[in-house]
Amino acid sequence: MTRSAQPPLLFLDVDGPLIPFGASHPYPTYETGLENLGSGENPLLARINPRHGSRLTALACELVWATTWLDDANVLVAPRLGLPPLPVVGLPESSGAVGTKDEAGEAGCEEEEEEDVRIGLHWKTRPVVAWAGGRPFVWVDDEITEADRGWVAAHHPGPSLLHRVDPRRGLTNGDYAVVEGWLRGTVAEQARPGPHVRGSR
Repeated sequence: MTRSAQPPLLFLDVDGPLIPFGASHPYPTYETGLENLGSGENPLLARINPRHGSRLTALACELVWATTWLDDANVLVAPRLGLPPLPVVGLPESSGAVGTKDEAGEAGCEEEEEEDVRIGLHWKTRPVVAWAGGRPFVWVDDEITEADRGWVAAHHPGPSLLHRVDPRRGLTNGDYAVVEGWLRGTVAEQARPGPHVRGSR
């Protein structure tokens, strides 16, 4: 399968989109029969609405975790949604990690970190773009800013949608409508013969 024929990717955060937080009112909780998987350690897992699973799998894309939960997303979150284990975007390598880079590599990483702090770039932005490798993608997160959108537009050659979710509400019907509409348009554009139009939002 060529890159242009591959479906778009959807990079999904957990805290905010799937586990809402920050509102003044109590959140509903959901029993799934999987409470032994970790809700004792993190009661916020009960806020995950299992209906998100079927809505996510119905999207015309490949799902990828982009979350600080890392592999725990597959252990504790995916079963509540009825999802199979998904790929996970890893944390960016720290410039202080021992034995992982030579001096030139460490210096380059430090420069990137300093630039990211200066321009307000999210720590996930570079890893998400690197993972996508030019494929169209949606990134759903509650911390996306215009700095991230601008950086992706400048460094990612394919279409992209950086969609910010209100963490107080989590994923809503309106969020799904935006993502579904973008995916439909992108898949249709990919199916057209001739050069494809690049776009980022």
